[in-house]
This record gives sequence, C-alpha cells and structure tokens, in this order.
Amino acid sequence: MKITKLMRYALGVAVIAAFSLVGCEKMDIYTIDSPSDLQARIDSIAAAKASVDTGDTTYIDIATAIVGAEDYSAAWWAYFSDYFTAPTNKLLHLEFVNHNGGSTNNWNNWNLAIVNVDDRDADDYSEYFLLRSDAYGWGNDDFDLSMVTNDYPDTDGDGDVWNDFRTTMDGAYVTIDVDHSATGNVYVTATAVGTNGTTITETYQQPVSATDDIVAFLVCDASYFEMKQAYLIPSKVTVVEDVNPVSITVTGAPSAVELGDENFWGDAIATVTYADGSSEEVDSTDISFTVIPDMTTLGEKTVIVAYNKTKQGEYCPAVSTYYNLEVTNPVASMVVTTLPDQTTYYYYSSAAAFNSTGLVVTATYSDGTTGVLANETLMFEVPQAEGSQDVIISYVGATGTVTTTCPVTVVMGVAEVGAQDYTNGWWTTFSPEYNVPSGGSTVIKMYCKSDNLANWHSPCTILRNTALVESAVVRMDNFGWGTGYEGNANLVATSDWNWDIFTASISNSVIVITVTNNGDNTANIRYDVTYASGETHFQEYAGITVDSADLNCAIVTEESYLVIFE
Repeated sequence: MKITKLMRYALGVAVIAAFSLVGCEKMDIYTIDSPSDLQARIDSIAAAKASVDTGDTTYIDIATAIVGAEDYSAAWWAYFSDYFTAPTNKLLHLEFVNHNGGSTNNWNNWNLAIVNVDDRDADDYSEYFLLRSDAYGWGNDDFDLSMVTNDYPDTDGDGDVWNDFRTTMDGAYVTIDVDHSATGNVYVTATAVGTNGTTITETYQQPVSATDDIVAFLVCDASYFEMKQAYLIPSKVTVVEDVNPVSITVTGAPSAVELGDENFWGDAIATVTYADGSSEEVDSTDISFTVIPDMTTLGEKTVIVAYNKTKQGEYCPAVSTYYNLEVTNPVASMVVTTLPDQTTYYYYSSAAAFNSTGLVVTATYSDGTTGVLANETLMFEVPQAEGSQDVIISYVGATGTVTTTCPVTVVMGVAEVGAQDYTNGWWTTFSPEYNVPSGGSTVIKMYCKSDNLANWHSPCTILRNTALVESAVVRMDNFGWGTGYEGNANLVATSDWNWDIFTASISNSVIVITVTNNGDNTANIRYDVTYASGETHFQEYAGITVDSADLNCAIVTEESYLVIFE
C-alpha cells in the first residue's frame, strides 16, 4: 500500500484547491450541499480530530475510491475496500460516504472487518471480528456482542430507532477510528453524520495481538461507499488503569469425591470479577486454597479458594469464596431411577450430545448405602445407530469405573445445517434445495439445537427460484423480508407464540416446516414447533408472492444447529 507523509499530503491538498478555484467540478469531491449545516458539522469533526493530531500523521493512498456496486447489487462478501494496516500503538482513521439506497434492511450499510493479515486467501488468515453499523457483529472467541454500544436516537418518536437509523445512514459521512493499543486491545469508534443532520456513534472493543499488525477493511452488503481519506496517528490509549479483584466464583467443582481420591478441584473453573466490572477465568495455578479438606475421611468437606492478583497481574489483597463436597465410599453399582426428559436423539455427521435434564441415577456404595449421583459426575455416550439404543452411562471412581444404561431412540438425519458449537454466522450454512411443485407442498422436519440467545437463532425459510433469485426469507419468529414479502398487502402472518419463553425454548425442539405452492403465484409457509417440554406452537405466513412455475425452498440458520430427518 503506497503511503504519503503529511507534507506531501498538504501539497496535494493545495493542488486540489487550485483546481477547484478554476471550476473543475469533478475535483470538488468534498462539497456537500444539503442540509445547510452538514458540511459545517463535518468540518467541525475534522477540526476536532486535527486538534489532537500529534504531528506524526501518515496519510494512506486509497486505491479503491468507490467500494461496491452503485446500483446496490453488491452481494455479501463480494466487494471490499483496500486493506488498511494498523500497527500496534497506532490509530487508523477512515472517512467515507455510506450509501444504502433507502434499503429497509439495517445491515445494508458499512461492515468493518478486523483481521490478522492483508490477504483473505492466505492460509493463516483469521478474523478477530466483523462489526456491522447496526450494532451487531460476530468474531472469534474473544468477540463479545455486549461490548457494542450505540446512541441511535428515535428521531421521529415512533418507538422504532431503526427506521431513523436507515434514513440517517443513506448518504452519511462516516468516520471510523480503529485504535490498536499496545495493551493488546482494539478500540473502534464509528461516527456517522447523516444528510438529515443527525449524528450517531457506535463503539466496540476487543482483545487483539499486542505486537502483530492488525488489518481493517470494509465490506459491502447491497451498499456502496465513497472512500475519502485514511491515515494513521499514534494510539490514544497509552495507559490502562489497573484494578483489584472484588469477587471470585467457582463453577464445575465436584459435589462428591470417592474416598481415596485426593482431587477435590476436578474440572472446576474459577472466575474473577474486577472493580471495573470485567470478569475473566483465572488459571488454577494462580489460586490458593486457604482451607484444604481432609480427603481421608467420609463426610461433607469445605474448600476455601482465594485469589490475590490485580487485572494486570500484580499482587493485592485477596478475594475468596468456598464450596462444599462430599467424600463418599466407592460406588459399587448404579441404576437409572428416573428417565431423562429427552429420550429421542437426532444425529447426522456425529453423535448427538446427551441431555441429562431430568435424569436421576442412584448409586449403591461399597458399604451398602445408596445415594443420588450428580449428573455432572457422569459421562454419557449416545450410540450412532438408528432405532432403540442404550446410552452408556459411566462413573469413574477412585477404585474403578462403574456403568449402567439408559434407553433412548436414535433418529438418523438426512442433512444438517449449522454448527454444533453454534459458531455459524448469518447466511453461511444452508440446507439442500427443495422443489415445491405448483399446487403441492414440501414438508421438512428437523431437530433444532440453539444457544437460545436470540429469537432468530432458529430456522429461516428461503423461497427462491432455480436461479437462486429470492422471493422472500421468513424467520420462525414472525419476521421476514424480500420482494414477495415487503409491501405485500395480501400477506397474512399469524402465530400463537408465548414470547416470554420463545427464545429460551428453541433448543431441543422439533420443527416441521411446510411450504405450499398455491399455484396462483403465491405461497404459504407454516412452522409447527414442539418444544422439549411438549408444548406446541405455530407460525404461519400466507400469500407470499412467488413464481409458482419455478419455486424452490431452502433452510438457513444462525448460531444454531439443525438435523433434518425427513
């Protein structure tokens, strides 16, 4: 990437100014006519930034002045800006005009990618995160959506900030600061000044490499950008205030340990919360045990855990907590005394994870006494074979391993969509295409696993033709878009959801999606959902505009996993 120092840039500006004076309209790329104070607002922001310029400014030549198709046809992940490298202890500043063409989708605006190298095809390419202008994003294990902030106002007072947001973003002059701190964090601040006079701000921060360069680029999604300026200045984050821990919690500690087993910590995890409100898991080697239990005698024991380091690793006054466990006789045998809530399992490429909710396993100890084993002390293996099967339940004790079984039914899927660890982002994983004949219906049955963090972490149905031109995309939670959906006066959407429990009930549900081609260039879609509790609900869309002579459907999902079994 060609880089020009401040003096060279100043000379360039002088040349541009000279051309402007003789009336060369194409050179006057920074003039904005409406509203009357918009240019003044932009100049004010630029002046404020200039006032903190240290004099060590490095301007970056922009090779791609227009990013994306100006007819708003840019597909996701098809049009990109230049790569902009931000070394550690530098702040990357970008300026551009954002265009969304009046789209009704929040995401048809700028998208910022922060990655490790300036080559998306490189073998070692990886993404720290992608941040959307509508306060959404995704990324690696350090990505935290709760760290995204915004001040988007409800300017028309209708209770919906997003219609105002979309209006503000069309033609908005956007500045994005990517501050790569030497502390190993990146701080993003995006400010947009709309042609309607509204200024909005979005921020985000996340850990990144403290030593290696990071790379930023913009991504279009039915949008385009006019790139104006890019430069580097020193980071504004030079000092990070250290803070003390205020509390510590322990999760996953064993509730019972057999006599003869000295491991009272097991797979426990200690989490420390600091005075600034942040939390992090701490290594067990940094924990001290101020009360160590006597593991040579039976009975209830108490373990006291302490931690005495600041967020930056300096020693400080300790915080502590405790947990209890039971030292028991060895387990001689065990039996399932209450079946789990879920007894039917679905798998496609790998075994389904066992759901122990409701399961009760009773142990008989070596002295003849009995007691209920905590499910977290057990291991489960679901057979990968269709039909009636036995889940193998194992307990690994100090003197040996004891097993029993639990009857379940296993259903083999015909396809899968999504990732079992819920890492699939939006519009990344799809089912096969299903034809929907004119006058007929296509039924797709599936088992859904979800992180239960949002309504839309559930199946969506796509209606499109064989050339993959979409008519509509409709979600399970009474929301949709597309040419056959938006502005359709004949469309009727009905449902009987209990919204108080919708999100929390997605996972472990069985969903039947019926797509009906009415033969009159309309289609209906119905979701029939059975929660793990047995409770049933439906969502139906009637009258979606389609081409009945050429209609396919497919399923897409986000941060959830589907096994299609019919």
